[in-house]
Amino acid sequence: MTERIMIVVTVPPDAVEQVLDAISAAGGGIIGNYTHCAFTNAGTGRFKPSTAANPHVGEKGHINAVEEVRIETFCERQAVKALAQAIREAHPYEEPVIYLIPLLDENAL
Repeated sequence: MTERIMIVVTVPPDAVEQVLDAISAAGGGIIGNYTHCAFTNAGTGRFKPSTAANPHVGEKGHINAVEEVRIETFCERQAVKALAQAIREAHPYEEPVIYLIPLLDENAL
């Protein structure tokens, strides 16, 4: 039994395809004969960059609200480091937040 990890990251709408391609190339989002498996939904990201930040969008020192797309996918545990690195390289943000959530195997319950 292999352990899977759910990966969640938010991206600007114009970066969704490049991040999904990077995830797939690194071994994420694979179910049997299918690749690029993911769920996406739109939302609003909120943040306040410090004066030392270099934001891709938004204004330093102000609370910003921007359109983002949440990508939810998964990978095998052994691929997590490579997948997180691929996301960081493809992502336009200075500090992308990547959530790693262990998934339970329903057969083990």
